[in-house]
Amino acid sequence: SGDMVAIGSHIKVQEEEFPPDEYHLVGPQEADPSKGRISYESPIGKALLEHRVGDIVEVITPAGQIHLKILEIK
Repeated sequence: SGDMVAIGSHIKVQEEEFPPDEYHLVGPQEADPSKGRISYESPIGKALLEHRVGDIVEVITPAGQIHLKILEIK
């Protein structure tokens, strides 16, 4: 419905002072991070699931902890 992140959502997020990024949350077989298609099983995908616009989500990545603010869900 666009009000909560789910598989198939297009999500615009922003990490602190960096420019926004857009992701399409897909299944593991369809994932292609270079094209913005991330798996719901990835660290970012898992963290974003079931959150809403305005939420700030903590993500533990191989490079360390980041915080993403959800700007838009389509």
